[in-house]
Amino acid sequence: MIKSFEDLCKKNKWDSAKILPDVSMLPEKFQKATLAIVKLFFITEELNKDKEGNEWQPDWNKDDEYKYYPWFWMDEPGFRFCDSCCVITLTDAAGGSRLCFRTRKLAEYAAKTFIDLYKDLMVFEK
Repeated sequence: MIKSFEDLCKKNKWDSAKILPDVSMLPEKFQKATLAIVKLFFITEELNKDKEGNEWQPDWNKDDEYKYYPWFWMDEPGFRFCDSCCVITLTDAAGGSRLCFRTRKLAEYAAKTFIDLYKDLMVFEK
């Protein structure tokens, strides 16, 4: 499994400078979060592929299909992984479609391996 965004770029022969957006026109406080979410989109898509390389996309019309997403604590002693939760088809905005996983194991792997990207996305720096 990939361990970094750079690993993913190498695997797919991507030039990260070409696939990541230019965020210089954004206010500085949004730049890091914007790059983090784009990287997480690519990472999530890669981790959700099956053994044959087929992409998985959540089907929000299937009430028996679980969708997992990482959950974090944002308190003292700081930002850290808490658990992976699942979402079924309900009126709920707890997990984003583009950042959910097909298994709990994948959600936990992503949270622990890419915690710095999740932190860049979710936490304002002081």
